[in-house]
Amino acid sequence: MDFPVHEFNGRAIQAAIDAAFAAGGGRVVLSNGSYRCGTLYLKSNVELHLPSGARIEGGSSPDDYDDFFDPGCDCCVPEGSRKVLIVAAHAENIAITGSGVIDGMGPCFYDTNVPAGSFFAKPPHPRPRMIQFLDCRFVRLEGVLLKDSPGWTVWLPGCEFVRIHALRIDGCQQMINNDGIDIDDCRNVTVSDCTIKTGDDCLVLRAIVRYTGHQPLCRNVVVTNCTLNSRCQAIRVGCPSDGTITDCVFSNLTLRGANGINVNNPRRYLRKGCSGNLYLDRISFDHLTMECDNVPVWINVEEGVKLRRLGGLSFSNLQIRARQPILLDGTAETPITDVSFRGVNAELEHDKAFEAHCVRNLRLDDVRLSCF
Repeated sequence: MDFPVHEFNGRAIQAAIDAAFAAGGGRVVLSNGSYRCGTLYLKSNVELHLPSGARIEGGSSPDDYDDFFDPGCDCCVPEGSRKVLIVAAHAENIAITGSGVIDGMGPCFYDTNVPAGSFFAKPPHPRPRMIQFLDCRFVRLEGVLLKDSPGWTVWLPGCEFVRIHALRIDGCQQMINNDGIDIDDCRNVTVSDCTIKTGDDCLVLRAIVRYTGHQPLCRNVVVTNCTLNSRCQAIRVGCPSDGTITDCVFSNLTLRGANGINVNNPRRYLRKGCSGNLYLDRISFDHLTMECDNVPVWINVEEGVKLRRLGGLSFSNLQIRARQPILLDGTAETPITDVSFRGVNAELEHDKAFEAHCVRNLRLDDVRLSCF
């Protein structure tokens, strides 16, 4: 059943969502036009549909948004902000679809008075995320354009059975911390045919500890047929205090921008009181085209960080052009283990093409590296 929205404000959208939920489910369909909104709460069995002429615009001030609280995010408040434009918690069968636009008005939340091309300065006030679905099941994001989120664009902590298809994310590349999609502590996720451009990470796999006793697991994630363009890195996998990330596949991707694939574990990313916890295994990258200003692949753990496992990484059928070498930097305490490169053709504008330190069981097969 459709629940049309004809009044151009967030209150009307929320009323339609509430009515659809009360009726047992339905599709909230926006009319063509612009809707200025604060926080919207999506609920079980409700699809928010934006046709091509519909546009949701987030408020331009932190005061326009609610602070979202939930025990499931007790210990994790990214960027110190609880502000969200579209939020759902403990919901099932939810969706955002269509070919319309959701505009987060991101530059309004930064100090843009910076030299041309520089990152905007981060202000002291909290910046909202665009979409946050917490502990939700059977989630679908399809077709819409997500423009200029002030913070992380899509954060999915603790979700299962997620399908993201043909999503378009266009984030100003002078903004920082405007990640594209953060898949966090999720199971059974498919991301396909998406185009993502951001100033920060385009696509992230995490397993963030969100409350005391939480043992996060990110597993069975498939990312395919996407184009990622980042001023930071196209793909980031894990941080040193995370839980377990395993059985994930990236295939048929085009990566452009500053850096390609980053599996980086510096001390500064450690959670307070933690010396390391990440268990990373069985992550594969296949058929990738990479054009990077800096490092195409960087797997790293700093001295003083002790991880449970950093290994089981396979890279195959890569076409690389970059300015810096492929870097594998393990330590005696946490060596990088069981890494393979097969069918790699890389052209590096550097005097070195490949560096490996403290790596066990490194396999190279049909790897062609050229330095110039």
